[in-house]
Amino acid sequence: MSARFARPLFMLTILAGSFLLFLVQPMVARMALPRLGGASAVWNSAMLVYQALLLGGYAYAHWLGRLSPRTQGMMHLGVLLVAALWLPIGLKAMDLSPTAQPAIWVPYLLGISIGPLFFAISAQAPLLQRWFSLSRADANPYALYAASNFGSFAGLIAYPLFVEPGMALYGQRILWSSGYILVALLVALCAATLPRGGVVAAEPVAVSPPPTRGRIAHWVLLAFVPSGLMLATSTLITTDIVAMPLLWVLPLGLYLLSFTIAFATERMTADIQTRIAPIGLLLFGGLLVGGLSAIPLLGAIMALALLFLLSVALHTGLYRIRPEPDRLTGFYLAMSVGGALGGVFAALIAPLVFDWTYEYPILLLLAGILMPQKYLIGPVRRLWEGNTQRGRISLYCVAIAVSGLVATVITLSGPTDSVGSIQQVALIVMLCIGLVAIGSRRAFGIVMLGSLIAFGGYHAVRISLEPGARTRSYFGIYTVRGNATQRKLAHGTTVHGTQLRGSSDKERTPTAYYVPGSGVGQAMLALPTLYGARARVGVVGLGAGTLACYARPGQDWRFYEIDPTVVRIARDTGQFSFLSRCLPNPRIVLGDARLNLVREHDASLDLLALDAFSSDSVPMHLMTREAFALYGRVLAPRGLLLVHISNRFLDLEPVVAAAARDGGWHAAKLAYTPGPSDTAAATQSLWIALSRDRQALRVLKTYDASWLPVKTRPDFTPWTDDYSTILPLLKVGR
Repeated sequence: MSARFARPLFMLTILAGSFLLFLVQPMVARMALPRLGGASAVWNSAMLVYQALLLGGYAYAHWLGRLSPRTQGMMHLGVLLVAALWLPIGLKAMDLSPTAQPAIWVPYLLGISIGPLFFAISAQAPLLQRWFSLSRADANPYALYAASNFGSFAGLIAYPLFVEPGMALYGQRILWSSGYILVALLVALCAATLPRGGVVAAEPVAVSPPPTRGRIAHWVLLAFVPSGLMLATSTLITTDIVAMPLLWVLPLGLYLLSFTIAFATERMTADIQTRIAPIGLLLFGGLLVGGLSAIPLLGAIMALALLFLLSVALHTGLYRIRPEPDRLTGFYLAMSVGGALGGVFAALIAPLVFDWTYEYPILLLLAGILMPQKYLIGPVRRLWEGNTQRGRISLYCVAIAVSGLVATVITLSGPTDSVGSIQQVALIVMLCIGLVAIGSRRAFGIVMLGSLIAFGGYHAVRISLEPGARTRSYFGIYTVRGNATQRKLAHGTTVHGTQLRGSSDKERTPTAYYVPGSGVGQAMLALPTLYGARARVGVVGLGAGTLACYARPGQDWRFYEIDPTVVRIARDTGQFSFLSRCLPNPRIVLGDARLNLVREHDASLDLLALDAFSSDSVPMHLMTREAFALYGRVLAPRGLLLVHISNRFLDLEPVVAAAARDGGWHAAKLAYTPGPSDTAAATQSLWIALSRDRQALRVLKTYDASWLPVKTRPDFTPWTDDYSTILPLLKVGR
């Protein structure tokens, strides 16, 4: 094939393969939601599987280079053919136990479902680049790597913007499977361009010097940090909004886009971003570690911007020390090892070792040390270069100034003063010191360490040192803080339980979203009227156990809670006494609520309260048409379903309204706002009550006339296990 057509063919094949590779990631995660739940850790576990398979694919591509070019082509086509036995793509049918360990069975399920297909496609980027360099001796294969990552980015963005809103999962499976067949045909055409020849020895055209162990370790480190940082940022974003592909793909998409910029032939954009990356790290790093709970959306935007800047800088560092094309597959293998290790650190090791997201500041610090740096102006360069004694004195001065600044911030700042006046002044001073230190890795590392400690790190360590104050599980980070008047349980940045202190009566008082004036509070007070003295009550989501204080003798209560850590905090540690004072021996069903409710008998509950959250995000699999059909089966014919839809970012009312319309439910909503007579621990809430018996809702309206009909959107497509999108639900301007 002539060179005129070879380059477009290889470009198209790499683009198509990478597009499919990263289209499948959110697609399979979306397929898994009804069965695996909506915790952000599920996405991190899935990412770990993808990175492991990517490492396997790159290792296979590196090994394949030992064979003759035509043999490589025939063998890879055979691998594609064997993997096609897993088409059409989808999750394997498995009976999952509600109490199975998700850290184990999430990777297992994804591995056996898509492993061969993902492996076969993942090997193509480095393999086709090698084939391209074999077919054209004067070609630069690294330009194809930028194209590969652009295809990956396009696949990620296409899923939430076009594929997910435009078709159900069955159609998505057929679309991807058809694309796989097309890519296999393109690979066959690429293989036809390979030169003929016999078996070639290992590294057949390796004429450049082999990389040293130190250089390989440097490659691994530069790939390790952005990979781990991408997962840490994913946890931040998905925890506070909703665990759905639209938000999962943002950190991963920016991470991939950084490769496109860093490995592009045109170097100006990458060099400019690499130059300003240390400044961005100084500006945002400490603030993000300190947390911006009052303005989480701004914090998320800052985190994404910083992830992109640092990824471009670190990947530019990789590009600058890349080997010659004859060492290409080994270089990509080292990068893949670093990426996989970053995934292992952020998704497996960190949740086990740390009780807070300490991996985030650790990775920021490593990024500051590893990224390429240049002195900003000439006079600053003279401080650090040319005279060893002067450089040493400058380093000591920076260390002393930073230590004094950190000590001042810790001493003068209040325990909750995250971005107060002291921090604002200190941030400006630290920024000035950091600007002088840029270019000297040791000095800049000292400044970054001081910034991370002063603006959030010390506060996090102080909480970690308090016995029982913070706990981390697979499903999130829980913080228990309080004073003489009240104690709060927070998941991420959202409070999920508040208990008054000072007397037994106060400790039995429902608070927060569950006060008597709230929608669920009124439903609980109406239980005797609606269902008599032996009402059967189910609650999805235990929290601090607040709702238990509505329990009355003779009633049958059960809680459905996915996280054993929450059960331990609410029942066993003594930090909250709602259960011990109001319902000493509660029935708590561990595991995913939807999987457990399937095992309940028909009409076994009179009231079911749906209050499952991960920070401020909503488990989507609990809000689909199929989930509401399950609730209807478990509830008695006159039963009452209460759905908590308070959310800072999403308007979930159309989701519930559509499910009510399709399922034959009558629905009403109550937006509660605390008044002057309410306790200080009362918070705003929005609950929707549903029943197939209109009379049940009439009884609720006798307690409060503020119950209103729910609003339906004629153009809104109901959520199902096969279809959902959050784009129409975003609260613009919030």
